[in-house]
Amino acid sequence: MSTTSSSSLRQLIHEVGPVDAVGVEERVAKYATRSIKKESKVFALRLAISMVDLTTLEGKDTPGKVESLCRKALHPADEFDAPSTAAVCVYPAMVRAAHRVLEGSPVKIASVATAFPSGQAPLKTRLAEVRAAVNDGADEIDMVISRGAFLCGDLTRVQEEIAAVREECGDATLKVIFETSELETYDNIRAASFLAMRVLRAGDFIKTSTGKTSANATLGNNQVMLEAIRDHYLATGVEIAMKPAGGIRTAKQAIQFLIAVKETLGDAWLRPARYRFGASALLNDLLRQLAKEQTGRYQASYRLSESAGSY
Repeated sequence: MSTTSSSSLRQLIHEVGPVDAVGVEERVAKYATRSIKKESKVFALRLAISMVDLTTLEGKDTPGKVESLCRKALHPADEFDAPSTAAVCVYPAMVRAAHRVLEGSPVKIASVATAFPSGQAPLKTRLAEVRAAVNDGADEIDMVISRGAFLCGDLTRVQEEIAAVREECGDATLKVIFETSELETYDNIRAASFLAMRVLRAGDFIKTSTGKTSANATLGNNQVMLEAIRDHYLATGVEIAMKPAGGIRTAKQAIQFLIAVKETLGDAWLRPARYRFGASALLNDLLRQLAKEQTGRYQASYRLSESAGSY
């Protein structure tokens, strides 16, 4: 981990308070010791399914593939009772295809934008991409921040860009992606959280990762961001939502993340409007575990419709 060299970033860290990294790691280690069984486990599995942003972000995506994914989001399982997922997340060019299936349904259409995943494009280009996605029917926009600008201390630029995207979103929900592995330290992650939350609206999200790097969501960076949300809420009354993305592949992991939410933010955040999983590979394991709890046996993998996703 590199040390923070920018005076403006050091000042922001001092302002919002540094992170006790050892304390964070000790706390999240305890989440793995919680035992969730029977009715509570069924509740957690169903809740986690309802929080999934079912995602496909591949260069070979087609309208047909996206439409198939949308149908899975609406009806994740045919053989047993399972809720719809929270959203389908696609590239801006695929929003219209998603809209054809999901219009009028409770499943939201999310679109990554702002030169995802790098964020390396002129601001006017990034804003045009947001505008196009919203006009085509996106309910939610997942944007990436300029990590290089953040790390070199150009915090005004980062915050102004988030504010500009927020304005372009209009009524759409905004999710701000930090790419936590590139921010390098818990202190930087907490600082970025506050920088974004100060220009977000209630119901907007902060998000760990793009899912396109080798290191994605962890219980540790999730905890740092949850605590930032808690502290911001206590200071302002503004409810900011949270989305860990990438690397969450099993029901057991998802339940640990939900325990973190309950013990840090309480039941008010245990709903899709306040917490999401950007983890399409997770859905089939959640379905298998739910089937086991409801029927007493695991479903064969071929009985579950294929999940397309890059997370």
